[in-house]
Amino acid sequence: MAPKNARRNTAIAASIFYFLSIPFLILVIIGNTYKNNILDDIYFFRLDVSQVIPISVENSNLLNSVARSLGLHDFYQIGIWNFCEGYDDEGVTFCSHPKQWFWFNPVEVLVSELLAGAQIALPSEAITVLTILRIGSQVMYGCFMAGICLNTVLLFLSPLVIRTRWWSLALSFLGGLAAIVVSLASIIATVISFAAKIALTAQDQLNIKAYIGIKMFAFMWIATICTDVAFLLHAAMGCCCRPVPRGVVDSSGTPVYEEKRHTMGLPPFVRRRRTGQIS
Repeated sequence: MAPKNARRNTAIAASIFYFLSIPFLILVIIGNTYKNNILDDIYFFRLDVSQVIPISVENSNLLNSVARSLGLHDFYQIGIWNFCEGYDDEGVTFCSHPKQWFWFNPVEVLVSELLAGAQIALPSEAITVLTILRIGSQVMYGCFMAGICLNTVLLFLSPLVIRTRWWSLALSFLGGLAAIVVSLASIIATVISFAAKIALTAQDQLNIKAYIGIKMFAFMWIATICTDVAFLLHAAMGCCCRPVPRGVVDSSGTPVYEEKRHTMGLPPFVRRRRTGQIS
């Protein structure tokens, strides 16, 4: 049998996990949005194109200098709302305006900076990859927004499960939904970042390096783990940890459970009979 305060303690623990997840989700959402010493280090992945022309190419240093003079920056880093760019010796110099349902189109950005917005024909394979990138990025954005909203609501509603299992049923559903959307967002972000790293660094004709944002991934997965643990606690309260009957306490103020209440409610002659049998 579970301790008398197990349900209360479990509900408090679930609230704590939701409380811990919210600051990390906020950092994920606001990371890389503006020029800031803290936010500049929070990104999904960073493209290094400072030496985009390989050294094996003749006059590579000159060509890289020309590319920089035409507007190509040394690096580009991507967040949920926008991308930032800059130079290795100056840091971040510009961040695009934050936009809902943002997705990073590397072809569009590089063409606009090097070719002054000229249009180029892309092969069908490249168009397919960009379409997948757009859909994945937008689904990820929606999941992170939904996740932080659900976790905030669950933070305040979790104590309601102390008295009845009916609230456990409703909050387990919301908690499961929050765990799904936050986990899905983290998985999509991880897949996109590592896929971009592998695809871009595999180009032999270009010397592009890609780096994964360690801080962003740490914040993202800590929030995911906290959300998943909180859901498991709510699910456990749906089948374990009996709720405390409302307003039923003993002389010391300790909640009384059903078994004790039934015993106290027996008629006097039954209690005397039971006492005589025991003696």
